[in-house]
Amino acid sequence: MAVIQSYQFGEIVIEGKKYTSDVIIFPHRIDSNWWRKKGHELHPDDIQEIISEKPELLIVGTGDSGLMRVLPETSQHLAAHNIEFIVETTGKACQTYNKLCGSKKVIAALHLTC
Repeated sequence: MAVIQSYQFGEIVIEGKKYTSDVIIFPHRIDSNWWRKKGHELHPDDIQEIISEKPELLIVGTGDSGLMRVLPETSQHLAAHNIEFIVETTGKACQTYNKLCGSKKVIAALHLTC
């Protein structure tokens, strides 16, 4: 379980390591090469690896000002796999992740800019 130590526009620190590109925090690793099919839309194809991990909860950080949007078909895809999800600006999503990651299987997909 990784803990987010800080977040600011374009930068996140997780377990003492700084990342400057969008990340997915899995229970036992961090994917720092996450890129979406369309930059500011979360498409079902963008979360296939997340789906295969079968989390109880996916926390989506939509950027500093919330410009990334979750497409309706992505929401339906998550619901079809019984994955609860929370969509928040990235600053709030980081707080939510830190609060919940110890109590259930949580994955966070975080857009660091916009």
